[in-house]
Amino acid sequence: MSISSNILIVEDEPSIAELLAINLQHAGHCPIRAGSAEEALRVIRDVLPDVLLIDWMLPGMSGIALARSLRADARTKGIPIILLTARSEEGDKVQGLDAGADDYITKPFSPKELLARIRAVLRRRSPQLTDELVEVAGLSVDPSSRRAMYKKGSESQEIRLGPTEFKLLHYLMAHPERVHSRGALLDKVWGDHVFIEERTVDVHIKRLREALGQVQCADMVETVRGAGYRFTSQARAAAAATAA
Repeated sequence: MSISSNILIVEDEPSIAELLAINLQHAGHCPIRAGSAEEALRVIRDVLPDVLLIDWMLPGMSGIALARSLRADARTKGIPIILLTARSEEGDKVQGLDAGADDYITKPFSPKELLARIRAVLRRRSPQLTDELVEVAGLSVDPSSRRAMYKKGSESQEIRLGPTEFKLLHYLMAHPERVHSRGALLDKVWGDHVFIEERTVDVHIKRLREALGQVQCADMVETVRGAGYRFTSQARAAAAATAA
C-alpha cells in the first residue's frame, strides 16, 4: 500500500470522476477533482498534487496540452502524470508519452489496474511517497513502521527521530547524492501550500544530524554551500575502501 497521496483527477465526466475519487479514497488516497485543464491549473497554483490523472479529451485545453504545459514548468515538471483515454492506437500512446506522461491507461480499466499504475509511477518518480523501506550504507528508514535503524555488522540500533526529521531523512535517502535547495525541501517535506521560513529547514537538519550522530552517521547529511543539502554515502565508502 502507498502512503496517502494527493491525487488530482482532471476529468470532465462527473460520473467517471466520482468513480475514480471513490476508488482512490478506498485505497487511502486523497482525491482532488477538476473538470477542465484550466481548473486543474488553478488548483495546482495553490497545492501541488502528488499524482495527476488526466483525461485526454477535455473541454478547452486538451489533456495532452495540459501535460506539456506542466512538464515545461519547473515547479510541476516532476509530478507523475497518468493519461486516461479511450484511444488505444500505438501512435496515440506514443503521442501521450512524448507529451510528458509517465503512463497511459486505456478505458475501460479496473480499479486494481489504476492503483497498480499509480504505485508504479510513485516508485519511479516519488519514492518518498511509497511505504517501501529505503536503505543506504547500513542506514534504513521504514515508512510503514515509522522506524529508522542503523545496522553495523550483526548489531542494529534504532534512531529516535521526530516526525519532521523522519520525513526529511526519508526524502533525502530516497533521492541520494542530489543537492536539494531549502525551498525544494520545504515543498517536498512540509508541502507546497505551507508558508514558513526557509531557515526552518536548517533547524530540522541540525536536529536530524544530532540524531544521526548517535550512530556516527551525521556526516551523511552534507551542506552544499550556496545550494542546499545532500544525502551521501560516498565519503564513507571511500574511507572504507582506503581502510581496506
